[in-house]
Amino acid sequence: MDDEADTGVKTDTRARLREAAEKLALTLAEGGMQKTTARVMTALLFSQNETMTATDLCEELQISSGAVSGAVKQLIPLGMIERVPAPGSRRDHYRFREHAWATLMSNQNAILAVMGDAAAAGIKAADEDSVAGRRLHEMQDFYTFMQREMADLIDKWREQYDAVER
Repeated sequence: MDDEADTGVKTDTRARLREAAEKLALTLAEGGMQKTTARVMTALLFSQNETMTATDLCEELQISSGAVSGAVKQLIPLGMIERVPAPGSRRDHYRFREHAWATLMSNQNAILAVMGDAAAAGIKAADEDSVAGRRLHEMQDFYTFMQREMADLIDKWREQYDAVER
């Protein structure tokens, strides 16, 4: 796709953005995200276009339509990207979702709750004064604390972010 003609973005800027996107995608892949999913996510994050189609993503990343489809199916439920209407187009358009980072961290609260529940179940099964019981109690306290603090931190961030004019 020829972004320079469509968006006025210079080729050297596109190259720098693409390099930064690929570097972040590699970091995300090293952290456990599937490489193709990370590349699709960062392509949308670093794009100067408001939206991209699956075809745009295939061309940009030199990957198959099936790979894009699989990545999109993983990223939409996470709240990182969204499908958006494009008047006059029959193709699906995708964009990086506003407040995606806060949404992602909010979703982590569900994992924190599961971990806390697992610790509570372990405490019931073990004697509280046993070695396992003490470790599980610490685990439960940690995840309860993190869950409570994460919600407060996200609320504070949203207030601060919304207060700054952009």
